Amino acid sequence: MAILKLKPGREKSLDRMHPWVFSGAVFRLIVDGTALVPGATVKIVDSKDEFLAWGAYSPDSQIRARVWSWDINQDINKSFFLARLEEAFSLRKTFISTDTTNAFRLVHGESDGLPGLIVDRYGDVIVVQFLSSGAEYWRQTLTGLLAEFGGCESIYERSDADSRLLEGLPARSGLVWGRSLEGLVKVYENDIDYWVDVVRGHKTGFYLDQRDNRAVVRDLASGRSVLDCFTYTGGFTLSAIKGGAASITSMDTSEGALDLARENLLLNSMDPNLVEWVAEDVFQTLRKYRDRNRKFDLIILDPPKFAPTTAQVQKAARGYKDINLLALKLLSPVGILITFSCSGGVGEELFQRIVAGAALDAGKQVRIVKRLSQAADHPVALNFPEGAYLKGLVIQISENK
Repeated sequence: MAILKLKPGREKSLDRMHPWVFSGAVFRLIVDGTALVPGATVKIVDSKDEFLAWGAYSPDSQIRARVWSWDINQDINKSFFLARLEEAFSLRKTFISTDTTNAFRLVHGESDGLPGLIVDRYGDVIVVQFLSSGAEYWRQTLTGLLAEFGGCESIYERSDADSRLLEGLPARSGLVWGRSLEGLVKVYENDIDYWVDVVRGHKTGFYLDQRDNRAVVRDLASGRSVLDCFTYTGGFTLSAIKGGAASITSMDTSEGALDLARENLLLNSMDPNLVEWVAEDVFQTLRKYRDRNRKFDLIILDPPKFAPTTAQVQKAARGYKDINLLALKLLSPVGILITFSCSGGVGEELFQRIVAGAALDAGKQVRIVKRLSQAADHPVALNFPEGAYLKGLVIQISENK
């Protein structure tokens, strides 16, 4: 068994049960003479050789090890992973009703005690991502368990996220088990059906984390003119229509994404005349709308990740401020802005400051009426606050100054 020994005083985060060991905390790696394969289990000890945890070793990542368990008696084997999967599945049964949706996250990485593993269900199809060296090392075991106990007909891999490059792992995707996928996968959520492209779509095909927030849009849309920015395949747009929106402008740079959004509109027999589809750059088009003094009653901003790491926070902050400033200028009197950030490097407090700065520059008096976050199938372990990546604000313009 290889041993990862930490520098003096660098065990504090593990004492708080944070699951990451950064390269700067490592004193040395002690091996037993055989080459250590990336992802293999190492015994993590402090500077006095006292046991701290069992972790997966990643030689090419700044996160040099990710913790599987803090129990010295725990064997990291098939039984261990089965128990973790069963616990994660049980949590979803508690918080997710299949009466309302058949698309949800089954495993959310570190927050489910399985660092680097993402498992999403779309009806009878499971989509899996192995995003760390440890998850990659146990890939066959985990795939076998999902095939045996996942209750699915197909398992499709989407290990093509940029985070794999930080682990020194190549991108990989394709069918790994079960029947081949023929076209799109049909799912339902809150009385709305969607076609999901698990092969080529963003993330694993759909933004499952926004489920609860789509319901918020539905509740607020009645009678309003809506601007849905970064529409993707129409989740917020269809929710606004279901909620009785008067009109919707749906905008995304991807014509292909908007094509699928149109298909989703037809799938639900919704009136296509309610929606204006705009396949343009969002920032540039919002500036054009500003110059034309165009107004909307409800604006949704759900941009892609501007800051994957803390190194990009300053640049991301400028992007978030710019787009929120533009949106605030497009709001009608007492209009509502629903704005999101999915950047892990931008915390909730910073995001609120950014939006506040945008409101000040726009000359608007606004108030927060609701805070939004990721759905319950994307839990956040208290020892892993990084799991709380999605933050959102529902803000309303006040006529009083």
